[in-house]
Amino acid sequence: MVKSFFKVVTPQEAREILLKQSPVGSETVETVRARGRVLAEDLYSQVDLPHFHRAAMDGYAVRARDTFGASASQPAYLKLAGVIEMGKEATRPLAKGEAMRISTGGMLPPECDGVVMVEYTEELSDGTIEIHRGVSPWQNVAQIGDDIQKGAPVFPRGRRLRAHDLGALTGIGLSTLPVFKKPRIALISTGDEIVEADEEPRPGQIRNINQHSLVGLIEECGGELKDLGVVRDDRAALSGALDHALRWADLVLLSGGSSMGAKDIALDAILSFPEAQMIFHGISVSPGKPTIFAQAAGKPILGLPGYPVSALVIFELFAAPLIRKLGGEDAATACRFHNTTRAILKTNVASQIGREDYVRVTLNKVGDKLYAQPLPSKSGAIFTLVKADGMIRIDLNQEGVEQGEEVEVILF
Repeated sequence: MVKSFFKVVTPQEAREILLKQSPVGSETVETVRARGRVLAEDLYSQVDLPHFHRAAMDGYAVRARDTFGASASQPAYLKLAGVIEMGKEATRPLAKGEAMRISTGGMLPPECDGVVMVEYTEELSDGTIEIHRGVSPWQNVAQIGDDIQKGAPVFPRGRRLRAHDLGALTGIGLSTLPVFKKPRIALISTGDEIVEADEEPRPGQIRNINQHSLVGLIEECGGELKDLGVVRDDRAALSGALDHALRWADLVLLSGGSSMGAKDIALDAILSFPEAQMIFHGISVSPGKPTIFAQAAGKPILGLPGYPVSALVIFELFAAPLIRKLGGEDAATACRFHNTTRAILKTNVASQIGREDYVRVTLNKVGDKLYAQPLPSKSGAIFTLVKADGMIRIDLNQEGVEQGEEVEVILF
């Protein structure tokens, strides 16, 4: 077999290749269980919300024109005609000069077009309501369709649903929703040097940092995870794990085994499958250049670098958008950094032309200005990532960023 290592692409080229993947299919789920899922269809309201005129304040339901000109010095007087009960239809029309006691959310009776807040009233012993402030038509009222009208768009296909979205959808009567399936992600760590957290590493060994971090990140992206554990640096063992993973998963993530020092095992194992192909091996980015993207058995395989910081940065930049795209988000949304801020760089940062650099930084505020302090860049130092508040991007056409420049910080 002829090996072709380091078929390097730019970060933009890598994203374009990765995001050509299609969503994994759709299903119907209960609305109450849809938090974090991505809509598979555009949603339109089938009802008006609210579907009746309802009070937006505690007070008295009135005909607005009966209160015009009312003030503390010249109050209007209305007859108390009853109490509107919560959860019941108000059918009795309101006659001229009448008012009804109403609570927030209660249904306005026919002929009523306003609510006087209870703070501006006084209920007298003879059944009269003294009004100290008039209301204009429909003041303090949520009218039919004020929230959303029948036929109006609710959410577009591709929206990842948040907790309060589910309340809105329940409010318009949607008890089930069409959503994209969760992409199934198989995670394999490779390396003879990897031991578990409860083991004492011998000289030359390290604990399994990547696996435990990646598990949480995959779940945050909406993936359904199958953790296949650590596989030793053996082609037959890795091929067996890949075969298991490819039969189940929509995407296989390899952690480690993508550098030249990994004895070509990862790439050999991938290319041993029928119709397998290596699409790129290397992204002009730091940290994380030796990233593999391949396909086998019709499934994508992304090989992350072995060093912890490299693996986690590459996950954030490339694996996370891929998982979100498989889960139904459009390419632009999947790639978007949702949390960023601007800060002033505290020291010069050098870079190499032709390579996109991501530098971890801490943030601190001095007066009304936010400053970014670069951290050491060693890709095996996991605590530089833990201590960091985010990272800055240096474009591949830049030689660096100078102290005092304003930079965008991608927040962790």
